[in-house]
Amino acid sequence: MAFRAHLKVRFADIDNAGIVYYPRFLDYFHIALEELFSNELGIDYATVLHQHRFGFPTVHLESDFRRPLRFGDQIEVEVRVLKIGRTSITWGYTTYLSGEEQTLVVTGHNVTVCLDLDRFVKMEIPAWFRRVLEEYQARCD
Repeated sequence: MAFRAHLKVRFADIDNAGIVYYPRFLDYFHIALEELFSNELGIDYATVLHQHRFGFPTVHLESDFRRPLRFGDQIEVEVRVLKIGRTSITWGYTTYLSGEEQTLVVTGHNVTVCLDLDRFVKMEIPAWFRRVLEEYQARCD
């Protein structure tokens, strides 16, 4: 089963119309990704960045918005690994109202590239991390 992060819409997330300002959904995706690392992959995102010295900047993203969210709404952001390339990972996100799986809020995916943070160049995904991703991907299928 795919990991789900449980989040709450905060006052700072809403716009003048009283709904979540659309770029905030990208923040929700990234928060869920960070939670996936520590809760499901067994390594904190900060450890990957600061000790292993590689990161995952986004090079492409898409989102489809299905329904607005309001201050105080509770959501679940599901994170999947859609594709593992030589140097890239495609992450998929599905967001639901908490406890209402039939109420789809937003879907999206982004492509990240594995980046050597010391040289700031693209690198192959380390073998140990590829295995972790493949194991997670298999658990979700």
